[in-house]
Amino acid sequence: MSLGRRTVAAFATSVFVLTAAAPTWAQTPGALSDLVYARAGQAEGELQRRGYQATDRSEVVGDGRLTWWRKGDDCVAIMTRDGRYASINRAGRSECGDSRSGSGNTAAAVVAGVAIVGLAAAIAAHNNRHNDADENHDREYQRGYQAALYGADYDDRHETEGYHEGYLAGEDEARNRRYSNSPWVRNAPMAAQQACSRSADEFQNRPYGSSVPIGVRDLGRGEYELTMATGSYRSRCTVSAAGDVRAMNPY
Repeated sequence: MSLGRRTVAAFATSVFVLTAAAPTWAQTPGALSDLVYARAGQAEGELQRRGYQATDRSEVVGDGRLTWWRKGDDCVAIMTRDGRYASINRAGRSECGDSRSGSGNTAAAVVAGVAIVGLAAAIAAHNNRHNDADENHDREYQRGYQAALYGADYDDRHETEGYHEGYLAGEDEARNRRYSNSPWVRNAPMAAQQACSRSADEFQNRPYGSSVPIGVRDLGRGEYELTMATGSYRSRCTVSAAGDVRAMNPY
């Protein structure tokens, strides 16, 4: 394994450790968006006024604490840092103690894992390009990346260099995921998609799960050419319907 690969893999592992207990990073519910960045003590009373109840679940994650709140079948996970609500995200019912949605939560965890890998790879690639790694800059980059990935407005009131660069990277990733979920891309055989995703990760020297197909061309006779996106990088993967990769080339 190359030094660059080890560096990215180690960074990805650290992000997984810090976020393993976290819920799916989903968009903030519109009815609670005004509470993001609010002081935790005041916001807690407002949550209760709006019908949310705290669950027994609370976990330390990195430099913050995650707590889970529910209102009927709705469940949200709240990250508190420095006495303020840093984020409020939708979560699966089972994360608030509802066992009925176990399978759905498993699927949500997979989505969260993909997003986390993409974030880890984006930060590591960014730091490698700039030959730099700063904890505060990385935290701001993560904040911007997640905001763009899940469709939040650009936070020009709290803009920093790291936030700006992360937001641009998150926009790229959001486009990649949107294209990869389009019906015409999903028509490609799943074995072909998965094989090309693994090959693109290796080709771009990124952690597994970083690459997604964003375009597909049927070459006939069970052969396909998939356009792969790895962050802002592109590659072309020629593959069989059974998942045998014939070629991987720059885009």
